[in-house]
Amino acid sequence: MNPDTNSITSSRRSFATATGWIALGVATMGSVGSVYLSIGLGLKACPLCFYQRSFMMAAAISLLVSFWLDGVRSFRLCLVALPFAAAGLGVAMFHEYLVLSGKLECPPAVFGWGDGPIQSLAAFSVLTAVCLMGAFLNRHSSERQGLPSIIASILVGVGVAWACIASAPSLPPTPAQPYDAVKQPFDMCRPPFVKASN
Repeated sequence: MNPDTNSITSSRRSFATATGWIALGVATMGSVGSVYLSIGLGLKACPLCFYQRSFMMAAAISLLVSFWLDGVRSFRLCLVALPFAAAGLGVAMFHEYLVLSGKLECPPAVFGWGDGPIQSLAAFSVLTAVCLMGAFLNRHSSERQGLPSIIASILVGVGVAWACIASAPSLPPTPAQPYDAVKQPFDMCRPPFVKASN
């Protein structure tokens, strides 16, 4: 192997390791933010919110365990977290679709920057992109991680996302009258009240 090839391989490995650290940072921030929604803001997680929180925490834990077992030079970091990132992204996309289509309304989230589903969608988009980049950079590593492994990870994530969406309880009916702010505080995703036009 000539020095130029060796330098490129070393740079690729360094960048791939950096993607593992970035993925861990995103997953940790997403997990802390999700817990803060409940503890700090007093919001209740609906089933879709709960699935997204679980996938974000699973990604963070899988990355931490990979760092602990394989060290910072591990070439499997992003591949291990990719199914969780893909599953969370799928559920977040469906959740935001429900909001955009007017089937759900969700309370403001961290810093009031949109609601929980849009913040979750942004976090999972970044996490999935970083994990894909890290896994793709290491597809020819000595551990024989190739494109089939990356595709299989994505398919597992998509399958788990579909299973979560399919098993989520159906939405409650649209309310016939406005919500009572005292008896029904806006602390959880819910069908919006739409005043009938005359």
